[in-house]
Amino acid sequence: MTSRPAVPDNLAGARLIIDLDALAANYRRVAAELNGVTCAAVVKADAYGIGLDRAAPVFWAQGARSFFVAHPAEGVQLRGLLPEAEIVVLNGALPGMEDDFRTHRLVPALNGLADVERWRSYCTKIDDALPAALHIDTGMCRLGLDLGEFNRVAADPGLLDDLDIALVMSHLASADDIDSPQSSRQLDLFRRVRAHLPMGRASFAASSAIFLGAHYHFDLGRPGVVLYGVNPTPHLPNPMAQVVRLQAKIL
Repeated sequence: MTSRPAVPDNLAGARLIIDLDALAANYRRVAAELNGVTCAAVVKADAYGIGLDRAAPVFWAQGARSFFVAHPAEGVQLRGLLPEAEIVVLNGALPGMEDDFRTHRLVPALNGLADVERWRSYCTKIDDALPAALHIDTGMCRLGLDLGEFNRVAADPGLLDDLDIALVMSHLASADDIDSPQSSRQLDLFRRVRAHLPMGRASFAASSAIFLGAHYHFDLGRPGVVLYGVNPTPHLPNPMAQVVRLQAKIL
């Protein structure tokens, strides 16, 4: 890959301005909404395009200690920036990645029983119960154990033996739609999940769900796009500060 030389400001047709103070203010706003519940930070996709190396230290300075990325490569990069952070990889550890997760202290999300069995086998092999996040699909239909797999685990908790389940998580599908009944249905199902899987912390609320009320918060909120200025409540004025601005010259 070849790098392009920087364009002098006076010759640039446009400038993208990223306000790190606004980014910090947004984290504080979400943390206040969580009202004492731990506030993580989602920094996947290069911190939603604004730069992981710029955004992650801002969140750390504001008190974030748990971070979520999508891919293990992002986790490795983040580990170089924040040596003491908890880093959860949402896509999990694909076969052959286990040693790298251990080396870089990355926490895989277990998104199916095959993931559970593979991580369990690895932990048994190295005789060390490494932490993992158990992801249950309550209606997002994207990642996580489906209802059939969850029922198997609920009926046979021994499937999780020798695992350190540090986090049990799910994700709302319609949290930004205040009139959708889906959120309350998913909440009822997640409460059932926690009744069967009480280990570790519970994390249910991402960006918009954090603004649905305290009954969605559980132990850890994981705001993502809301931190970068996107309105979590489209039916109301945006409570978040604008982080990104584009300035262009008029011909």
